[in-house]
Amino acid sequence: MKRAVLAIIFSALAVLPAGCGWDGHGHELRGRVTYGGQPVPAGRILFEPDANQGNDGPGTVADISQGQFRTRPGKGVTGGSYRVTVFGTDGTTATETHDNSLFPPFRTTIDLPADQTVYNFEIPANPRGTAP
Repeated sequence: MKRAVLAIIFSALAVLPAGCGWDGHGHELRGRVTYGGQPVPAGRILFEPDANQGNDGPGTVADISQGQFRTRPGKGVTGGSYRVTVFGTDGTTATETHDNSLFPPFRTTIDLPADQTVYNFEIPANPRGTAP
């Protein structure tokens, strides 16, 4: 069941920019992702503009590889407040008998500048799935 939910989430993340009125503008966002102080081997980060905070920019995703992430070319962020969800895996393929999730989806909000930037995510060793 958990794998089915993750498969649905990752499928939705893959098409998110196409459904958000993306016009090809935005700035690259890159950085590190650690879990309990160690680099996250693989995963994905979802960036959703926080309309409640006045951000009507595009949403986007970034893949995590060996503790690093970078938004996709031509599909960055515009700055402002974003709701962020981090999905981290051990880098192996999930199967019915192997759950590769390192932690529950980690959610937080961040404020980004309106130009290219670096942002690092540090997921605590015992995350509750959300942060302030």
